[in-house]
Amino acid sequence: MNGLPLFPVEASTVAHRTDILTLFLVLLAGAFFALVMAAMLFFVVRYRRRSPDEIPPQIAGSTKLELTWTIIPTFLALVAFFWAAKIYADETQPPPNAIDVSVVARQWMWKVQHTEGQEEIDEMHVPVGRPVKLTMTSQDVIHSFYVPDFRIKQDVLPGRYTTTWFEATSPGSYRLECSEYCGTNHSHMLGRIIVMTPADYANWLSTGATQSPASQGARLLQQFGCVSCHRDDSLRRAPPLENLYSQPVRLAGGGTAIADENYIRESILNPAAKVVEGWEPIMPTFEGKINEQQILDLIAYIKSIGPEQPGRGLQNPILPAVFTPAAIASSAPSGSPEPTPTPFFTLEPLPGGGSTPVAPSTPTPGVTPAAALTPGGGVTP
Repeated sequence: MNGLPLFPVEASTVAHRTDILTLFLVLLAGAFFALVMAAMLFFVVRYRRRSPDEIPPQIAGSTKLELTWTIIPTFLALVAFFWAAKIYADETQPPPNAIDVSVVARQWMWKVQHTEGQEEIDEMHVPVGRPVKLTMTSQDVIHSFYVPDFRIKQDVLPGRYTTTWFEATSPGSYRLECSEYCGTNHSHMLGRIIVMTPADYANWLSTGATQSPASQGARLLQQFGCVSCHRDDSLRRAPPLENLYSQPVRLAGGGTAIADENYIRESILNPAAKVVEGWEPIMPTFEGKINEQQILDLIAYIKSIGPEQPGRGLQNPILPAVFTPAAIASSAPSGSPEPTPTPFFTLEPLPGGGSTPVAPSTPTPGVTPAAALTPGGGVTP
């Protein structure tokens, strides 16, 4: 008969380290508890009053005793602090060869998107022995991604991205929970992490894939008309997207920002918040016109056209080349003049100076004007 386990199964590379630290803290707290209780019992017996008129002698104190009970606990506390800080630092820095997986939480489900295109609800298939980086956000309230067997827990917040990573050590199915109360059906927000052998994982990847997030992001870039400004020729009116991800960006007015997931998300929803140095703040906001999954797709595309990194996933997905003037010209009939792309919007001067973006009267074929976008991220007929 199996006894009651002290800890859940250790199924990740960080699980054993976390358990050892936890055991150290429990034993340390237990040792101090026993020491204090033993000293209290000794003092109760040794220094009890033996007669009603006994007057105890006054004790001025002991410097050695005070130094002992100050230095030793401080040293032990610092050992626990630096030990825990090392584990925390390792958990916040995913290895460069980690697999990218996007997670969108909502009441009361987990939506998982793989870089190869597979989408899952309340399940996540991963290979054993390979680090997996999770980029997570919420569509409604605060959730918390918690896998007890992996010893990982990370809050998932609306309006920003949080990340964590793990590396599973044993194939199997492991429980995924939301450990932050998120509403009426919070207790039903459950899922599974399915860890597979590399061969089984490769077979799973070969089935059920649709379009990769990067290729969907490339199409969204065209659908929303971003390509009329973020282009790679002399008509460019916005900063380039190539080699943008994870790079420092100089901002107008001074200062820099790192182009990570949160920076890109903010630039899409609130482009005037951090204007790039040397460029005008002409980009319209897409708040209410694009959903969280579409933002993740755009980020995946921008990652794919940045510096190549091991394990990044799809590189140079379809569509980027079709935005260049050479590609547009090559698609035109032989002998026809090179077409001039119609901009997504034009700049109309304002009376007090500056300019404002205005949609053209003749839209570019295949490009949806901003005015036709619906709050749900779709388009009107």
